[in-house]
Amino acid sequence: MAIPDFQTLMRPLLEFASDRKEHSLGEAREALADTFKLTDDEKKAMLPSGRQTVFVNRVAWAKVYLHHAGLLESPQRGRFRISDRGREAMKDAPERITIGYLQKFPEFAEFRSASKNPKTPRVETTTESEGQTPEEMLEAAKLRLRTDLASDILNRVRKCSPAFFERLVVELLLKMGYGGSREEAGEAIGSSGDEGIDGLINEDRLGLDTIYLQAKRWEGTVGRPEIHKFVGALHGKRARKGVFITTSKFSADALDYVKNIDPKVVLIDGQLLATYMIDFNVGVDSIASYEVKRLVSDYFDED
Repeated sequence: MAIPDFQTLMRPLLEFASDRKEHSLGEAREALADTFKLTDDEKKAMLPSGRQTVFVNRVAWAKVYLHHAGLLESPQRGRFRISDRGREAMKDAPERITIGYLQKFPEFAEFRSASKNPKTPRVETTTESEGQTPEEMLEAAKLRLRTDLASDILNRVRKCSPAFFERLVVELLLKMGYGGSREEAGEAIGSSGDEGIDGLINEDRLGLDTIYLQAKRWEGTVGRPEIHKFVGALHGKRARKGVFITTSKFSADALDYVKNIDPKVVLIDGQLLATYMIDFNVGVDSIASYEVKRLVSDYFDED
């Protein structure tokens, strides 16, 4: 089954703690994973940031929300147990405890309220009712922004002139760590353009290792015949490395073809090109940066 959202996890987590014993989150995760019959792949699934698994994140937030509602309490650092209020809540709590249900508890309502900082407006979203944790909402928003930006970049690149596209490719490869300087790389691009080669980049200053380039602003799918021509041109240069960059996409046959050939050829389609441009700040800049912090429990340990 799919990984349950954090609101779906709250009732089972409360039931797990109903034995009145102290538990750790690790114990809770193990029990809940068994309850929902999660597979190893589901337990290992990561958030887009790659810094935490989805399941670990959701269990942690289920515990945080139950704690703020006073249904769970922490007798000591890293441990929790059900509270008297939690035992009472078990009698009438719905099968799926939600944020809406927890609002009945004053401490939780205060926790959710913006009254502590009236200068900070509260932005209501529908994603909370759908079960996303705060981290998931942030990462989903970031992914949407990134996807929209990649689409805008690609649309602009497709409208640029071939000469501009060649300069863009040079800039990107330099930002990625290839080539000695922009002048050297630019000269290499401008001096080529024969036998299916649009340019070349020296991986080192002495030119002992060279990457040959093909950069095409295409609308249609690039198939195996075009890649075969490029590989033939590489053989003619006795080249060992080639990069074929297009603003469109490659056919499945073209992608399969380059897997087991010599020289080594890397295919970069329009989507990947836009992704690299974002990652290496080519044609984009930062307008805002948000830092997410967490509590360092050890700081407050007085032992």
